[in-house]
Amino acid sequence: MHFFWKPYKSEAGLFIDELKARKPTLEAEQRAGRALLWDKSIDREAQADWRSARVRQQGYVYYHWNET
Repeated sequence: MHFFWKPYKSEAGLFIDELKARKPTLEAEQRAGRALLWDKSIDREAQADWRSARVRQQGYVYYHWNET
């Protein structure tokens, strides 16, 4: 390894490091926001009921076979 070698840090990486240093609760807030919208448990029984109750749609719904 060279004596004058230093690891490269992109501008985006520096910005994120600075942002986390200024606001240490940022990561916890992001996790809370994600849990609010995405991390949900799925009711498998209700999902199976919903799928079994679906009525299959015709291939092209605007075509009428019995036009007069």
